[in-house]
Amino acid sequence: MGSSVDTPTAKSFRQFSPDQDFTDGALASGRAVIRQEASALFELADELNADFDAAVRLLLATERRVVVTGMGKSGHIGRKIAATLAATGTPSFFVHPAEAAHGDLGMLTPGDCLLVLSNSGSTPEIRSIVMHARSLHVPIVSIASRSGSPLARQSDVFLCLPQAEEACPVRIAPTTSTTMMLALGDALAIAAMRIRGI
Repeated sequence: MGSSVDTPTAKSFRQFSPDQDFTDGALASGRAVIRQEASALFELADELNADFDAAVRLLLATERRVVVTGMGKSGHIGRKIAATLAATGTPSFFVHPAEAAHGDLGMLTPGDCLLVLSNSGSTPEIRSIVMHARSLHVPIVSIASRSGSPLARQSDVFLCLPQAEEACPVRIAPTTSTTMMLALGDALAIAAMRIRGI
């Protein structure tokens, strides 16, 4: 028979009744985060330049697939971008850079395009797949926040994120930067879709 005994977590949750100060603080925090990230998106839109156009042209010229890669939170965003590209007419899939370094580099082949996401542009785990792409003459489009980074130097087209402050107050979790990455991926996918006439 199942037990009806409440766990401490469930019981304490039901007994918890936030006062108005707590509610006001939560709402203020939530609104501040959304406004901060929205501001960064407007800055990103204003800073788009000929590099964005070049990236879209590379995507459209790709004979096979757009292979997306990234580590950590950038990788989570990369999975979503790959799915969006595939859904909007650009064949695409995600490859985890650590898995690629341990036997999956063969998933990247001539005729592909590599899209790399890394906030710092110096993530060590992406080095193997970037070097493999260079050896195959596979074009590399990258998204990062540091124009002088190793990734930027290895890329055919580099899309630089604005230097916007993360919404996380202690900078444990990437927040603003990943929001900008996701929006930029959507922008690439939809621009390519519209040019194809889909």
